[in-house]
Amino acid sequence: MDRFQEMQVFVRVAERCSFSQAADDLRIPRATVSNLIRRLEARIGARLLERTTRQVRLTHEGEAYYRRCVRLLEDLEETENTFRQAAPRGLLRVNLQGTLARHFVMPVLGEFLDRYPDVVLHVDEDDRLVDLVREGVDCVLRAGVLQDSSLIVRQVARLEQVTVASPGYLARHGVPVSLEDLDQHFAVDYVSSATGRPMFLDFCTDDGVASKPLRARVSVTGADLYTGAALAGLGLVQVPRYRIAQDLDQGRLVQVLASCPPPDMPVSVLYPQNRQLSARVQVFSQWLARCLGDVV
Repeated sequence: MDRFQEMQVFVRVAERCSFSQAADDLRIPRATVSNLIRRLEARIGARLLERTTRQVRLTHEGEAYYRRCVRLLEDLEETENTFRQAAPRGLLRVNLQGTLARHFVMPVLGEFLDRYPDVVLHVDEDDRLVDLVREGVDCVLRAGVLQDSSLIVRQVARLEQVTVASPGYLARHGVPVSLEDLDQHFAVDYVSSATGRPMFLDFCTDDGVASKPLRARVSVTGADLYTGAALAGLGLVQVPRYRIAQDLDQGRLVQVLASCPPPDMPVSVLYPQNRQLSARVQVFSQWLARCLGDVV
């Protein structure tokens, strides 16, 4: 195994803080990873990683070596792809927001794999914030306004949103026809994974976007629970139309305040800003933009 491959193994161990997880990512035996790191440290004459029974972390020398390795590996991949115009290849680890994945991505994912047969995908489903570097994830797909300045955000779509409630809820509390009527209503609180606080309902008006904090007796942290609470008659919610289109068509939910709808929800691909975008992430984010643009 040449020096660049040793660097690749070292970088993955450093980012995953684990020999076994790095071995799983790279699909090589854990013993091979351990032997390569020992050989690398012996060759350069410095201890790069501190190992304990519970964690692996970089030494001071390891942090400096890691930064240089990342730059060298990125330059190598870019150079090889430029001169041989090679198709993207290798493992691509992505983390997708669940409802977006189920509605838009998974049904047509075979098209991406047919187009890029040398790419191997590992797909996780999540709504939470992900530490991309620590967890070994190449990119994530998320909906909503994103605040993490440590990531590069590429918007790939915008989703129409609607304010809805169940017929049973509206029968008990009345149908709001103005924003002032909302003072008599309840919302289902959606708790942001970024802040840990409930998100207000937003409405587009002639004067801009108005945020309305409503009373709530139920709070949730997941998209499916949020929709489920509305179907159960627990309050008003604001969701992308695609998610509840069938419920609207069949009368299980009713749209209200259509004259002042919520702002469109952005959908974005995120990846770390401290490294060059790999060809695998480039083609996957471009494919996601086309995929979502065709159906949203």
